[in-house]
Amino acid sequence: MALRAELLKSIWHAFTALDVDKSGKVSKSQLKVLSYNLCTLMKIPHDPVALEEHFKDDDEGPVSNQGYMPYLNTFILDKVKEEFDRQDFDRMCWTLCARKNLDRSNLLISDDDAFKIWCIFNFLCEDCYPLSIVIEEMEYFLRKLTDSMGGSWVEERFEDYKLELQAMGRSLSVWELITLVASGHFSKGMDRQTLSMGINEVYHELILDVLKQGYMMKKGHKRKNWTERWFVLKPTSISYFMGEDMAEKKGDIQLDGNCCVEPLPDKEGKKCLFFIKCAEKSFEISVSDKKRKQEWIQAIQTCVSLLRLGLPAPHREARLRRREQRMRLQAEQEDLEARMKELQAANETKQQELEAMRKALEEAAASAAEEECRRLQTQTELQDRYRTDLEREKMVRQQMEEQVALKSSELDQYLQRVRELEDMYHRLEDALEEERTARQDEETVRRLQARLLEEESTKRAELEKIHLRQQRAISETEKEKQELEKERRAKDCALQDAMQQLEHLESERQGALEQYQAVMKKLEDAANNTRTWKHKVAEHEGLVRLIQPGNKGTQMITNWGPAAFSEVELSVREKEWQERKRQAQ
Repeated sequence: MALRAELLKSIWHAFTALDVDKSGKVSKSQLKVLSYNLCTLMKIPHDPVALEEHFKDDDEGPVSNQGYMPYLNTFILDKVKEEFDRQDFDRMCWTLCARKNLDRSNLLISDDDAFKIWCIFNFLCEDCYPLSIVIEEMEYFLRKLTDSMGGSWVEERFEDYKLELQAMGRSLSVWELITLVASGHFSKGMDRQTLSMGINEVYHELILDVLKQGYMMKKGHKRKNWTERWFVLKPTSISYFMGEDMAEKKGDIQLDGNCCVEPLPDKEGKKCLFFIKCAEKSFEISVSDKKRKQEWIQAIQTCVSLLRLGLPAPHREARLRRREQRMRLQAEQEDLEARMKELQAANETKQQELEAMRKALEEAAASAAEEECRRLQTQTELQDRYRTDLEREKMVRQQMEEQVALKSSELDQYLQRVRELEDMYHRLEDALEEERTARQDEETVRRLQARLLEEESTKRAELEKIHLRQQRAISETEKEKQELEKERRAKDCALQDAMQQLEHLESERQGALEQYQAVMKKLEDAANNTRTWKHKVAEHEGLVRLIQPGNKGTQMITNWGPAAFSEVELSVREKEWQERKRQAQ
């Protein structure tokens, strides 16, 4: 699947180059030539009849990319094997597309270097069409190119260019990447030859899978002479050539999971030796210094380890990891956007609910104001009635004055309650404003909404109770006074009972504290007795032997009784007795 994806990228460039008028379609004659060249380069038998049969329904016009893909997959890509020359295949596709798209007038690099950048672009770009390279892969390529040229990476310059691309909201095509590298924007101070050598080194590593290369001395198998060869290390083999141009290949060393490489001591006038042992042959290699020897040994051991584990080349595995990380970050970004949309929808819903609640509170406040006007009007009528009664009944003037004073105090209480309700209404408006500013926290909004609803219902009930009490206040003034007196007395009794209970609990707490102090005293005495007993045991440790489980074997009996000694003590005493006996003789 990886080979098919890489081949499709090169073929896509060739197909788009044949699409002259950019309509997305190519004539059948051009596709026949392209298919024949692809089959020839990939060593696949070409079947022109199959192409005619596949497009027999499209005789009237050109064929689109989507129409060409089934034929390409069935008759070409499904039959391809890794036995053809990839460089010739890429060179053919490059020739078709470069002739149309590449402007060579302002380039500071050769056509061969541009072809190598084109191949590197196909290796690093994403598997989506039209092909483009993302910023992370472009940074990876430019860093490797700078390291290959021996230059220093200027982070600020790339960050500025990265910000420009992000502002435009797009990625680079292959022709823009070639123009960027050829313009020398990121290789200032480097000559054309250094730039060409850097491109060639990156091309060898990423496209040709060359992990290391250089001159070394190899010992022959027949004549046992030492000859200098140019060695090229790849993940599965080590090839050696006559010279650096790799024109004449002298042989291959096939690597597998069973190969090993070991350092050798200096011999036969050769230094810095190491030994490559394979299944069929073994090779003795000599390098110029110890550093290069260690680098080659480590590089070959890395290849053997990758073969043993069945892993691809390091740069290919790193590319897969980078793509997986980008896909994972993209999925997380999409998930985050979906969550943000859900939260935004929920916040809008909560805002609508709060707006409805605010309107309901305003309506309730208007109703309360109307009710207050009616109550004030009723109170005025009552006062007028009282004045009329005072004029007609001068005999009970004192009693009526007391009633009027009482009603006036109740009116003040009622007005005070109304003012409290207005203040509470303003606090509710402030709470709603705080709700509006904190609507992003969904849980806080829900709790505050529940609390506001509960307070609203409580205040509404209080308003209804106040209304009922106001209606009954005129006729039941004396009755309420007596009930208040009874309540006061009941509260006094309850207060006295509570004080008695508190004194009783205080006495119980004091008794529990005394019991706790007595228990702590006993525990301290017991601890002192325990320490005294342990001290005595430690002083008489030589006189007292703790009883332990005995041995199930035959017990030894001495004049001190059974099991008076252990076997070790008995052997020591026997040796001492024999020694004294020898000295006495």
